Amino acid sequence: MTHILYRQIREQFPIAVGGEGLYLIDAEGKRYLDASGGAAVSCLGHGHPEVRSAMHRQLDQLDYAHTGFFSSEPAEALADVLAAGAPGDLRHAYFVSGGSEGMETALKMARQYFLERGQGGRRHFIARRQSYHGNTLGALAVGGNAFRKAPYTPILIESHHISPCYAYRLRRDDETEEAYGERMAAELEAKIAELGAETVIAFVAETIPGATLGTVPPVPGYFRRIREICDRHGILLILDEVMCGMGRTGTLHACEQEGIAPDLMVVAKGLGGGYAPIGAVLLSERIFKAFAKGSGAFQHGFTYVAHPLACAAALAVQQVIGRDNLLANVRARGTQLGERLRQRFANHHHVGDARGRGLFHTIELVRDRDRKAPFAPELRLNERVKTEAMQRGLLVYPMGGTIDGRLGDHILLAPPYISEAGDIDDIVTRLGDALDAAVAGVAAHS
Repeated sequence: MTHILYRQIREQFPIAVGGEGLYLIDAEGKRYLDASGGAAVSCLGHGHPEVRSAMHRQLDQLDYAHTGFFSSEPAEALADVLAAGAPGDLRHAYFVSGGSEGMETALKMARQYFLERGQGGRRHFIARRQSYHGNTLGALAVGGNAFRKAPYTPILIESHHISPCYAYRLRRDDETEEAYGERMAAELEAKIAELGAETVIAFVAETIPGATLGTVPPVPGYFRRIREICDRHGILLILDEVMCGMGRTGTLHACEQEGIAPDLMVVAKGLGGGYAPIGAVLLSERIFKAFAKGSGAFQHGFTYVAHPLACAAALAVQQVIGRDNLLANVRARGTQLGERLRQRFANHHHVGDARGRGLFHTIELVRDRDRKAPFAPELRLNERVKTEAMQRGLLVYPMGGTIDGRLGDHILLAPPYISEAGDIDDIVTRLGDALDAAVAGVAAHS
């Protein structure tokens, strides 16, 4: 009997007792190849000696100091590193304990920015359907994950949504990718006109969607058009790179590959690599100056903002990534991962799409490949794949509701940046076997 309230109350979870590189180890000694990094978190794998040493040194020096009284050396150093590597004029950082806190913070920053400028009538956020921005009430409201939002809809703030950039299902046969991207961006223009530009605070988007939609890269030109629309109407662009950022797609920030920079950007998972809970909001110089020249304060805070141990862990993670040139490995192994997935599932009747960028890839599962028809959600195929994968010593990230919050299944992969060529081959082989077994199990019970 456990006294823990688990996400799935009836499920019996193995006890994790150790981690070595790409592997987690349970209490029975079984080793699991962590092909999803938990939820795209463990970018350096498990038990990295330099990160652990940095955390030990920090604990010996200072465990906690509240930011209402002090700053700390690791927080200052980490902010310097992030400012130096950020795109555009994102030169300031606000540290939190994770992605949901980061998105909640960014929404408040955006609102306060316009208050400082005397535009208190701005109150609307626009985001995309099938997005996910966190589980706090503000972040959940702005997000577009219908399943997660449904129980809490009566207590969520009003928000507005347009279509995701999801070419596999939404691009017409007669459209080029560029024309499709223009059509999707035009929905933002129309929504701004509907609400009134003077009432809109920001457009919020994942640069590459994560768990809810499954690593869909934007089509060429889409985000440049989005940036232009935001600038022309004087609204902010908030990019959520909680899952896709900090090197996951092969550049430090995913938006670098789109040729744009946001006004606010949230990072988290790959920032600290799972060694301590941490996230950050990176804010532009103009937002910082509006605060500095206006009220002189940001009216917001959490107990563990800029926690010294978390900042020390994240600083060590980022130093290892830079020193070992791991982004080059992400690009090389990411190319391999994409190629191996396409090879393994090229003629698979139940894989409709294999997509992604860097070490951030997804296979979308379908009942009928030609018609892109999904499996019935009650079959819970994605969870069956997870179970079969774990039996084979593989950890993947399953998700249902890919299409509309109810229909559709996909499996997300996000292996650590230290992965080698043999690891990638092993991941795809085990995943293929797990999928075949899961589909066979569905057929046997249907």
